[in-house]
Amino acid sequence: MFIENAKTPGWIEVICGSMFSGKTEELIRRLKRAKIANLKVEIFKPRIDVRYSEEEVVSHDANAIISTPVESSSSLLLLTGDVDVVGIDEAQFFDMGIVDVVQQLASMGIRVIVAGLDTDFRGKPFGPMPALMAVAEYVTKVHAICVKCGDPANYSHRLSASEKLVELGEKDIYEPLCRHCFDKYREENNI
Repeated sequence: MFIENAKTPGWIEVICGSMFSGKTEELIRRLKRAKIANLKVEIFKPRIDVRYSEEEVVSHDANAIISTPVESSSSLLLLTGDVDVVGIDEAQFFDMGIVDVVQQLASMGIRVIVAGLDTDFRGKPFGPMPALMAVAEYVTKVHAICVKCGDPANYSHRLSASEKLVELGEKDIYEPLCRHCFDKYREENNI
């Protein structure tokens, strides 16, 4: 005899885009709405992201929500007891194991909302984000505004000369650019 699970099926939502596009703002909005609906919510972020706060997910507009910083994706399974919704910010900084973890959580009936940069400063797919988008039921791509021309921006242009893949920073190190302005900069600088 088959007994159906009383808990509704889970799913995965990915919010992606460039820096300054409102990814974290949208993540916080969705998580706050889940809390208003009296759902049990847990929020996580990578331990390396301490730009605004060690224990909060904070948007560029200074909206914040309490979170748990974790070292690796495997920690999420240990910390997601009896919850309805799991939020994960800055997913690009997690290891590739995050893909299996979010799928396990969704299969357990949990709504998983993931936010992260879809491309790095070179315009290349960033970490586990492409795989997360592939397994998600819902993908929302948000855009910033190009600081050069005002068009929708989907590139996080790094202003410093650093070639490190991960360099935490804000407007002092990054600016959003549209495809045309990003390509023009790269062409002018032989990149």
